[in-house]
Amino acid sequence: MSINSTLRKEGIRVIGQVKEQEINKIASNISSKLASAFSEHSLTETDLFNELSRLNMFIAEMPDDTAVAKYFYKNNSIYFNSTVDLSEINTLAVHECLHYMQELKNKHGRLLRLGLYNMEGPFHHGMAINEAAVQLMASIATGTQKDDVKYYNMELSTESPDYYPILTALLNEMIYFTGSYPLFHSTLYSNDVFKNTFALKSSYRVYAEIEKNFDLILSYETLLSQEVAKLAEFSDDVDNISYIKKINSRIDDYKKIILEKTIETQNLIISNCFTSEFNSIKTMEDASNFELSLQTFKSVMINTKDYDFFDNYCADIVEKLGEKREFILKYGNILTIDSITKELARVEEHTYGFQFFKKLFHKLKLLIEDALREKEL
Repeated sequence: MSINSTLRKEGIRVIGQVKEQEINKIASNISSKLASAFSEHSLTETDLFNELSRLNMFIAEMPDDTAVAKYFYKNNSIYFNSTVDLSEINTLAVHECLHYMQELKNKHGRLLRLGLYNMEGPFHHGMAINEAAVQLMASIATGTQKDDVKYYNMELSTESPDYYPILTALLNEMIYFTGSYPLFHSTLYSNDVFKNTFALKSSYRVYAEIEKNFDLILSYETLLSQEVAKLAEFSDDVDNISYIKKINSRIDDYKKIILEKTIETQNLIISNCFTSEFNSIKTMEDASNFELSLQTFKSVMINTKDYDFFDNYCADIVEKLGEKREFILKYGNILTIDSITKELARVEEHTYGFQFFKKLFHKLKLLIEDALREKEL
């Protein structure tokens, strides 16, 4: 399909091309913001400007007045809504420029990845989590402050209250455990650093489940928007009451599914990441840090009526934390197999005792590794 056919299909009608002088202003504005916000990722204002100023930019009529810009990788072009003041670049313009920067292509020019979105092989995955990551970065670059909002009976806090609010809120929960650096690095350079880092805090299976849920939430939000648009079209049509009721019923169903998938994803993050942290506690200091981590997580958590999973989880894990503290007080810091092996290395290697324990702990280590592999499966 040609680019013109794609544009027509999406309801975009090109009005004209942005002048070179205006393109340079936009590139300068955005490169300054990105270099300042993400300097630790080897972004320089000069390199960013040189890259962004090569973009083709057009003014176009969009089917949705709220759409600010749209990037098409096939012709390296950004289409700005004709209603937009190009002198005031907002998060969505930065969002689309980030998509351009994310591109990872093979030698034939085929797009392989956009940040966290992997398009290699027959099954593409990660589109929604990538959209959330890009929007989060765009919001940070433009200095948008966190806002408390409510969607579908869920209360949440996000830097992007108008675009992907639920997904960016869930992403903030994930980077609560990984830190923001792995996420931003993978978003910019299209690699698996964030995926691998999060998997260390949970597992690859959990990451895959969360990634799938992000895609489902975005899909149902798209369907919901379509139904809301239909409702607006027929809201004054008294002859189609039954049809309007069907639309309202679908809207309620989609909202319910979005809520369920969001809470399911949050519960996955909580149970797996905190359990992993709990299992790594070795000292009294670790225990205190873990308890503080439980308390501060509430600042990024999504809440809804009658939500009690987190409180129940905390009650259970804090009880186990007390038992672990008692063990440390009684026997001292908890040693891992590796740390025990290191301690034994200080003993004379030719002694029978050393050789016996060395073999014993080597077998124990293999058993633990086998158990961890089975968990991943």
